[in-house]
Amino acid sequence: MTTLQKPGQERVPFFFIRVDPAGNVSKRLDGAGFPFARHGGGCPLWSLHQVFKTPREIVTQWLELPDGQRFFSIARTVTAGGGSFGSPRVERAIALGCAAEHAGKLVYTQNLPPEAATPIGVTCRLCHRTECTARSAPPIGRQILPDDIRRTSLPFGFSDS
Repeated sequence: MTTLQKPGQERVPFFFIRVDPAGNVSKRLDGAGFPFARHGGGCPLWSLHQVFKTPREIVTQWLELPDGQRFFSIARTVTAGGGSFGSPRVERAIALGCAAEHAGKLVYTQNLPPEAATPIGVTCRLCHRTECTARSAPPIGRQILPDDIRRTSLPFGFSDS
């Protein structure tokens, strides 16, 4: 799907990613310009990381990156192994996606308006969204601000610069 770009016969340019339940990436292919995280885990707000809760169910999601880029994602779990007695089964999540300008060509976008995009980051260390409740680390170059007095919905605060 990610290589359907033969000159003169181009189709929807897709990206593909496969992760395990811990978020480790075992395969990624990019034909759509999606900025995959090179280090660390991806954004926990991306449904790719939630599909383990609903095995085999297809989950769609509009994504919006901090720079305004929009993508459409289709995710679900897949299982490998376990074909014989005693052999382990491995559950992974896969996502196939495309840039927003191509998403209208997909049947999966019919009932999900692009206005419902989930704001995500590439990875917490590169995301500067200050109001993210799913954040696991401050952005690079910012320090965690300790606050032992107030209780907020955010995991922690960080400096502006």
